[in-house]
Amino acid sequence: MATSIAGEGHPSLNGIISEHETKKLTDLPTELLEHILCFSVLKHVDICNVSCCCKRLHDVCHGRGKVWGHQYKLRWPRLQRFYRQNECCDWLKEYKTRHRVGIQIRRTVESISKRFFTEVVLGDSFAEIESLGMPEHFCEDELLFILNSDKRKSLTLKYYAKKILYFLRQQNILRRLKTFLEQPVKQQSALEGAVLVDQYCNPLADVTLDGISAQLDEITEKVKKMLRIKNASHPSLRITQGDCFVVEDFELQRQVVCALNSVLYEQLQYKGNEFDYYNPLNSYIHQVLLRHTGIPISLSVLYMTLAQKLGVQLEPVNFPNHFLLRWCQKPRGSEDIYDFVYIDAFGKGKQLTAKECEFLIGHQVTADYYSAISTMEVLLRMVGNLLNIGKRGEGNEKSYQLLRDSLDLYLTINPDNVQYLLLQARLYFHLGIWPEKVLDILQHIQALDPSQHGAVGYLVQHTLEHIQHKKHPVAPEVKRRSASEHLEVQYSVGLIMKHKRSGYNCVIYGWDPKCTMSQEWITTMRVHQLSNGANQPFYNVLVQDGTCRYAAQENLEPHSAPLEIGHPEVGRYFSEYADTHYVANEELQTRYPEDMDETLGTVQELYHRLAPGSGDQDQDAVTDQNNHQAMSM
Repeated sequence: MATSIAGEGHPSLNGIISEHETKKLTDLPTELLEHILCFSVLKHVDICNVSCCCKRLHDVCHGRGKVWGHQYKLRWPRLQRFYRQNECCDWLKEYKTRHRVGIQIRRTVESISKRFFTEVVLGDSFAEIESLGMPEHFCEDELLFILNSDKRKSLTLKYYAKKILYFLRQQNILRRLKTFLEQPVKQQSALEGAVLVDQYCNPLADVTLDGISAQLDEITEKVKKMLRIKNASHPSLRITQGDCFVVEDFELQRQVVCALNSVLYEQLQYKGNEFDYYNPLNSYIHQVLLRHTGIPISLSVLYMTLAQKLGVQLEPVNFPNHFLLRWCQKPRGSEDIYDFVYIDAFGKGKQLTAKECEFLIGHQVTADYYSAISTMEVLLRMVGNLLNIGKRGEGNEKSYQLLRDSLDLYLTINPDNVQYLLLQARLYFHLGIWPEKVLDILQHIQALDPSQHGAVGYLVQHTLEHIQHKKHPVAPEVKRRSASEHLEVQYSVGLIMKHKRSGYNCVIYGWDPKCTMSQEWITTMRVHQLSNGANQPFYNVLVQDGTCRYAAQENLEPHSAPLEIGHPEVGRYFSEYADTHYVANEELQTRYPEDMDETLGTVQELYHRLAPGSGDQDQDAVTDQNNHQAMSM
């Protein structure tokens, strides 16, 4: 590092050799050295090497200096939002910590596939991520780094990284929900609560309270514009963001409500979703704003928040089967149900009397049902809707996830509800996850309601059996194509296929030499009508539409133009998409050890031989694939 600026033997400007003008790089001002060491071509290894050269450069590259700050920001730009501008920080320490977290997270994610490949729903695996005790934002940043890497590669790593990110974000949202519920009742905003519910059920979506509020502010400005046409001196026009102004005059309130209805239902075309009422998207506030449709409670939260921004106070009403808002018509407030106008946000803001409300549900109700409720009760009703949708589901992973999420939310808000505690214990038991947590839930139920001892005892016994069973895992079944009973199996895992009759595209992730489904399934699916019936190979396939199916060999054929299969479970079985087929991950190869060679041979024969003059290249590709598989195994 003793590079000279004007070295020995070099003439100075006046032609005289000047020994004292010889300068080294280290003689440069600190600011200039920092500028040089911040060039983007230099990586952290280079900075480490430079700082070891001499004390001068070691001091320039000190931990709190500009050089390591630049390195940190260059490598992990997403983390900059966690630091204040010009914040004095030990960047070298931060860099080392983030680097170690990245290594640990990647090791953990890589290990999960081997240990939980057979699990339909992951549960226990996430606890170890939390137990690592690492900064949460570092963990999330590494997981996002994995997810944003090469789209076609590291599919298994991405599959589990996504699930872990889902879990970590949910844990963070639950903590924020608990903090929200600890606030004084009057400070709890129904909108903020609805956003937390939305975030918990959609933790990978970009949903923030600021983002939702900004969209509502835009609608508010549209209402003000409409209001200005009707009454240019209306006091609501002077309300700025954050004001707690309340319009007292009823005529002025009526003008706000009319303008709000005009903008929301006529100009923006919001409406109740009558045709797809039980779609969970109707309950998520960001989807309501995106799709301009929802159910009574989500539209009511939206309507009530907009009215409040314009100075009109509306209250939520937990009316049976149809959530409503009430608008008091008395100057000093009242609890007489006939002193209120009831607003149906689902019905385009229609205003109803107490008697007309009963026509919505077809029967009379007591006065209690017309009372205003708290934000916590609004959230319980909202989550209860999601819970019912989850229970109505088809028993697939998506409906189970919704049921788990809504139970988590409900029991966070109301932790002593025995009915839902028991449902949560049964759900975890059915999915085979968190057996130790199931025992804790059952103990809590027994303490709350001893009369549940029968159901509790049954679940305790079988949960203990499950724990013992997990201590002695069964070795995976291995299927070799060369076995005599498998000689009729034509296709192999990783091949992209097309169903001859239904026309769907899919990828094979498993097979059986004969149909292994029950006689009831065989009858229902009319397998006997196939030319070879159930006595032929059947294949487990991931279908483009997100379903998993069991298809007969005679109904499948290799796809003429292979394409990626957009199925959420692809990463569970495959590590890479290789243009013409999927590469099985280590766990799938363990179960089908001879299939990958078969797949490569089939791909070579079907696709590569058709390309003129590409023989040598194709052979090289197959050789590379074989080498890759050998290294993986």
